[in-house]
Amino acid sequence: MTQKTTVSIIKADIGSLAGHHVVHPELIELAKKELEQAKKQGIIIDYYVFNCGDDLQLLMTHDKGEANPQVHELAWNTFQKAAQKAREMKLYGAGQDLLKEAFSGNVRGMGPGVAELEFEERKSDPILVFAADKTEPGAFNLPLFRVFADPFNTPGLVIDPKMHGPDLEHTGFKFKILDVISGKSVVLKAPEEIYDILALIGTTGHYVIEKIWRYDDLPTASVSITRLSLIAGKYVGKDDPVAIVRAQHGLPAVGEVLEAFSFPHAVAGWMRGSHYGPIMPVGLKDARCTRFDGPPRIVCLGFQVCNGHLIGPSDMFDDPAFDRTRMLASEIAEYFRRHGLFMPHRLGPDGRRTNMFFSQDIRNGVHHIAPSTREAKNAIQITHTPFYFSAIQCQT
Repeated sequence: MTQKTTVSIIKADIGSLAGHHVVHPELIELAKKELEQAKKQGIIIDYYVFNCGDDLQLLMTHDKGEANPQVHELAWNTFQKAAQKAREMKLYGAGQDLLKEAFSGNVRGMGPGVAELEFEERKSDPILVFAADKTEPGAFNLPLFRVFADPFNTPGLVIDPKMHGPDLEHTGFKFKILDVISGKSVVLKAPEEIYDILALIGTTGHYVIEKIWRYDDLPTASVSITRLSLIAGKYVGKDDPVAIVRAQHGLPAVGEVLEAFSFPHAVAGWMRGSHYGPIMPVGLKDARCTRFDGPPRIVCLGFQVCNGHLIGPSDMFDDPAFDRTRMLASEIAEYFRRHGLFMPHRLGPDGRRTNMFFSQDIRNGVHHIAPSTREAKNAIQITHTPFYFSAIQCQT
C-alpha cells in the first residue's frame, strides 16, 4: 500500500502587535522552535511557520492522517506557549482564539482553525496554501466554485480529459457543503448539481465549502470551517479561514486557481467582524490589516510536496499581476467605508458575526444590547434555511 502524506495547516490568533494587526516576530520564532523539536522527534516530517495579519499559521506535513491527536496537540501546545509569551509582552488579544482550557484530542471546536488533506503523492504534487485575515470561512465559497466548477475561470474543466471525461460519471468535482448552524453537510457534484451548489454556497455565512474531491475521489481541497462565535456563544473575533488546494496533473492549473482571486469579492468580517468589504490578495509583506482593521487580506504560498517534505514556498500573490486587483479592492473599500454604519457596509440583521443586537423592553421602554448571538437568535427567530437544503439528504 502506497504511503500517504498529510498536509495540515492549523492557525490561531494568540496575540498581536499594535491592535489586531500583525503577529510579533518573537512568537513566530517560538513556534519555529517548537515545530523543529517536533520534527526531530518524528511527530511531523516538515513544517513552515508564517502569519497572515494577526494569525499565527502552523503548516505541517506528516504521515499520521487527518485529525491526528498527536499533531493537533503539538499545535495546541505551541499556541498555548505563544499565547503565554504574548501575555508577558502585553500584546493585544493574547490567547484570543484559544476558547477551551485543556486539549481534548482535536483542536476542532476549541478555537483554532484547521484544514487538512491526506493523499498519495503524485509524480509531482504542487499545493497552494491560503490564509485569510478579517473574514469568515464562506470567503472561499466564490473563488473555489470558480476554480472547480466555472469553465470561464478554469478552461481545464472543459479541455483536460482528466477533468472532462467521456461521460458525466468521469467529469467534474464533488463539493462537501456544511451548514455551520445545524452541523449537517451534503455532498453535491458539479456540473450536474451546479444550481443546488450555488443555491447553498451563495449564503456564505450559513453554508460553507469544507472539502472538494475530483469525481474519482481524488482529494483536492480543504477549508477550515471554524466559526468562533458559534463556539463561544458571542463575538470573540474573526474566523480568519485557511485552505489547502492541490493543482496540476488532472486538476486545475496553479494559474487557474489563482485567477479566481483576481476579483476582490465582498466578504463578511473587517472591523469588529461586523462589516462587508473586499478581500485583497497580497504578498506576505503586506499581510497586515490597517485601515479600519482591514481591508480583509488573503495570502497564498505555493509548495511542492516531495516525500512529505515542503519544497518552497513561493509567495504567489506578491506579483504585479495582482496590482490591479489590489487597486480595485482599495476603491471598493473606499465605497463601502463611505456608508458608515449603514448597510450594505454593515452586516445585516441576522448578525451572526457580531453581538450588537438591539431589542426593546416594552414594559419600561429601555433599549439594551443582547449580550450574545444565541440570545439574539432566540429573540429574533430569524431563519433563512432554503427549502431545497432540507430536501437533500444530509449527514450529521
